[in-house]
Amino acid sequence: MSVPAPKPSPSSSARWLTWPFRLLMLLAACAGFAAIWVVVAWSTGKQCGWMVLVGALDVAWILRLSGWPRGGQRALVAALATAAIAVLANWWIIAVHLGEMLGFDPLDSALRLGMQHAWLLAQLANSAFDLAMIAVAMVLAALLSR
Repeated sequence: MSVPAPKPSPSSSARWLTWPFRLLMLLAACAGFAAIWVVVAWSTGKQCGWMVLVGALDVAWILRLSGWPRGGQRALVAALATAAIAVLANWWIIAVHLGEMLGFDPLDSALRLGMQHAWLLAQLANSAFDLAMIAVAMVLAALLSR
């Protein structure tokens, strides 16, 4: 009976090559989920703040799936990625609604939207429930991704 040989540890260059893949996978997941949130919000005519909770689950799953190193750093990345989903989705929700009213397509509207205008409209659109969902989702993403 032979004992299987231990797996060789990946070289530092091989580990470095996985970082761009992990980051690209996380960015694609965040952008994709924000797009889903925008479509749901646009079709219902509501802000749909609860979607950020599903986004937190998606971020935690993607970080585990991509092999992001465990620990506090992964929890911090998960919380920040969840916040990024909320910001990106809110920006596009505002852009879609403004574009509809002003006759612009969503991309043109998003490019014309300024930070102050977006901030003002986000404050008006998001209720206390939506803000609470964002905070809960950031904690949830951090806990689930550890």
